[in-house]
Amino acid sequence: MENLSLKLLDQAVDELNRLPGIGRKTALRLALFLLSQPEETVEKFGTTLIDFRKNIRYCDCCHNISDTPLCPICASPKRERSMICVVSDVRDVMAIENTGMYNGLYHVLGGLINPMSGISPSRLHIANLISRTETERPLEIILALPATPEGDTTAFYISRQLKECPAKLTTIAKGIAIGDDLEYTDELTLGRSLSNRVEFHL
Repeated sequence: MENLSLKLLDQAVDELNRLPGIGRKTALRLALFLLSQPEETVEKFGTTLIDFRKNIRYCDCCHNISDTPLCPICASPKRERSMICVVSDVRDVMAIENTGMYNGLYHVLGGLINPMSGISPSRLHIANLISRTETERPLEIILALPATPEGDTTAFYISRQLKECPAKLTTIAKGIAIGDDLEYTDELTLGRSLSNRVEFHL
């Protein structure tokens, strides 16, 4: 009995398999699910993804994802503009926003310093952060970075760059386990870590 091998199905499975956390069995299940849907539904799904990829952008100020030059957070007159929360990834912004316990601004670095992976400070949005502190004059800068070697290295580097900045430099409390990313931390723990933040020391 010949193995069932359909070129179009194999191609669909290969593409779905490229998504994080999607193994080949799950990719096959998703491909067959899409095949069972009305053609217009799948077309809308594909068009939405293409439109998302083509038209999504990053905020000119904080580097969060946005549909417009300024993200809704930076553009909102209701946000507390005296605080800037520094995070590594846009998913961290979403995690913190879900706590409902922070109403300031953000700055997304776009990663963490990691020499072993070739990620140097120049590849991150650290220079933009320094510029923002000079123009916006925040009263507090919160380093909400993961408790990992890369997070600690990045926090240390930023603190050195901001040593002449009069703003208070704080970090989230260590209610978050060592090695945990913010996006995987439950909202209550993350919220408490923000509320109980402490002054950052070199």
